Amino acid sequence: MNARAGLAGTAPKGSKELLAVIGALVLSVLLVWLVSGDLLLMAVFLAAIAVFGTMAWALARRRAPAGEVEFAQPDWSVTVAGIERPDMAIAITDRAGRLTCANARFESWFGASAAPPRLSVTQPSSERLAEATRRAWRDGHSTAEMTNEDGAHWRADVRRVGRGDDFLIWRITSIGASDPVGEVVAALDGKLGRGLAKGGIAAAVVDPDGTIRAASSGFAARATGNAHSDLTGVDFIGLLNQEEGERIGWAREAGRGGPLVLYHVPVADPDSVEDPDPAITPSLMLVVEAAQGIGSGGGGVGSAPHLEALLSQLPLGLAMADRDGRLLFANPAFMRAAGHEGHEPPTYPTDLVVKEDKRALSEAIRRFAQGPAAAGDLAIRLASQSDNPVSLSLAGVRGLGDAAVLLGLTDTSEELRLKRQVAQATKMQAVGQLAGGVAHDFNNVLTAILGTCDLMLMRHTPGDSDYDDIQQIRANSNRAASLTRQLLAFSRQQTLRPEVIQLPDVVADVSQMLRRLIGEKIQLVVTHDRDLGPVRADPTQLEQVIVNLAVNARDAMQSRGDGAGRLVLATRKVTTTDVRAMRSEIIPAGEYTALIVEDSGGGISPEVLGKIFEPFFTTKEQGKGTGLGLSTVYGIVKQSGGFIFAESEVGRGARFTVYLPVHHVAPGSAADRPAIALEPPPTQWAGGGSILLVEDEDPVRIVAERALTRQGYQVTCARDGEEGLELVQEGGRFDLVVSDVVMPTLDGPAMAREIRRFAPDLPVLFMSGYAEEQLRKQIGIPNAWFMPKPFSVQQLSEKVGEVLARTARD
Repeated sequence: MNARAGLAGTAPKGSKELLAVIGALVLSVLLVWLVSGDLLLMAVFLAAIAVFGTMAWALARRRAPAGEVEFAQPDWSVTVAGIERPDMAIAITDRAGRLTCANARFESWFGASAAPPRLSVTQPSSERLAEATRRAWRDGHSTAEMTNEDGAHWRADVRRVGRGDDFLIWRITSIGASDPVGEVVAALDGKLGRGLAKGGIAAAVVDPDGTIRAASSGFAARATGNAHSDLTGVDFIGLLNQEEGERIGWAREAGRGGPLVLYHVPVADPDSVEDPDPAITPSLMLVVEAAQGIGSGGGGVGSAPHLEALLSQLPLGLAMADRDGRLLFANPAFMRAAGHEGHEPPTYPTDLVVKEDKRALSEAIRRFAQGPAAAGDLAIRLASQSDNPVSLSLAGVRGLGDAAVLLGLTDTSEELRLKRQVAQATKMQAVGQLAGGVAHDFNNVLTAILGTCDLMLMRHTPGDSDYDDIQQIRANSNRAASLTRQLLAFSRQQTLRPEVIQLPDVVADVSQMLRRLIGEKIQLVVTHDRDLGPVRADPTQLEQVIVNLAVNARDAMQSRGDGAGRLVLATRKVTTTDVRAMRSEIIPAGEYTALIVEDSGGGISPEVLGKIFEPFFTTKEQGKGTGLGLSTVYGIVKQSGGFIFAESEVGRGARFTVYLPVHHVAPGSAADRPAIALEPPPTQWAGGGSILLVEDEDPVRIVAERALTRQGYQVTCARDGEEGLELVQEGGRFDLVVSDVVMPTLDGPAMAREIRRFAPDLPVLFMSGYAEEQLRKQIGIPNAWFMPKPFSVQQLSEKVGEVLARTARD
């Protein structure tokens, strides 16, 4: 039927055009004869027209129009086969609104004679389809939802198609119908019904004919005196009694009970585009004592005591506002999330947001209160947290007295704090990796510079013209080496030499230096707790932590004008109970020894406090701070297994607390024996020997070779790990392997493991610009030592002699 519909009424296009040309020719000839009355002239005109027409026809046959594409006449049966879908109705209409073709699913749902938008649906649905048709012709695309009298629900997608945009294609899908009545009935039989009964609310689902479909246990108890009574099919009105005036009560109480208030809530799908039909829609009837009616009274907080009592115990932040925007009530969780914990709820919820968002919130409340029951979200900024937008949920409430809006707000302060911490940790890790890589490469360069300076100094004596210049180069190189140690400390990759120490001892060692650093106007107060647990850390690095914190405190106190102040250094014992009482999600439960550095300076503002540990962040004037002091402190503390926290109020000073875990490992246990020997005992070595030097950096290898050769060693060089391994495999006999750690293809540790297969007792001295702490964890090779870069010629010679003396003695 549809395939034939597309072909009806069509005629050959060429024959119509030919008839039009012949008609025009006849009229022209007759017009010439009528005007002139000369048959000869008419014959000449006719002959000329025939000649020119023949020439035009011949040219048209010889040359086809460029760019013209021939299209086959549409075969609508093929189109119908192509759009056949069992799950979707598809139809095509033309500009006149005629149905060009449709698939079988469309015919089964709407019939073969119906064409969109004129389908057998409800009147509101027909209006939506008509509007969707107009939008599709205008914009090219539109959608609409529709339902029929039986409750079937569809969604239509309309698009403009065709070479000349002459057709509309309709794709219609079915939307599964929900069963709100069944859901409410099941809820009344469960926890919802018991919760309503506990709150003094009797609830029942009543059909349009007035009979009860389901009732809660509270309703049954009030209506019959038995909570287990089955009231299905019972007349709802028969259970009530109208007393004097308009007073309504329970029939079984015969006027002895209090007056009742009835609330009617249509049980319909809230997402439906159709308004519920009262003739077929069941109702949820809520029966409440008039003295405790929901939504009755003056509209204040006391107008819904039971509802407020139910919502106040929820951990979700909930509040309710009336249609005029006044706040009826707000539970504690809502006020806490809004940053007003402990305060009375304001008159209007708009009082909780910043000035720029007040109008948007007011309009949203009015829209949700006056329109159909719906829900949505609105991004706002709270006055207490103006920098962080939050999402406020709004839902229109119907059937509980006057229309109102339910507001939902979740406390996101902890979530935001954790997000900031994760972002800070991620940033610190990324910058730390970059700093560690830069320090490693810089250490290689400094090793070559320092070694070359040492070799040049061997050829010069004090007083030579070049001696002082070389010493200056060497001094500047040592300053650069100090900077790389700061970078490694920040990136937590510095070479630590941990010892089991007592914090008061470290504080005592550095106190005298601090008194000179902070000046005479600042009072230094040192206090210690008793029975402090030992900690395992590098004392030199801990001294740097104390000095950096003290210098920052000095600068903060001096910036106040007179430069006077008070600096407190304290150590405290922190037990597991104390940690649990802190309720911190960062520091795990355990025993700690705390180092506290507190000053009486101007304090740190909240917006700055969260950035103080970031690298290169400083509030000092240009040229007076690098921004690496606190970031270095952070790196040392974290690499030592500890935690650092900063507390401050503007005008009341700052307090830094470092928590270091108490060291409980028994002396001599495996945990105290590192995989790489740290400091071989100093022993004089006068023997010489054969050394395999493996280093991929040419300047470092050249300097190391010259330094060792000057000390009488026989040095064999290799440019990478593979070349060094080949030298051993080919039978080379060496007393010591001096190798870089990071090399292309085959690194130092991998080469050492392969060498041990041929020479199990051959000692290895690793040298690297990376951290020894990392190497101890990653290498795990026995009879191996480590020497950090940069090093001087003398340090290299002494280290090689110490290792050879140690292995010879063992």
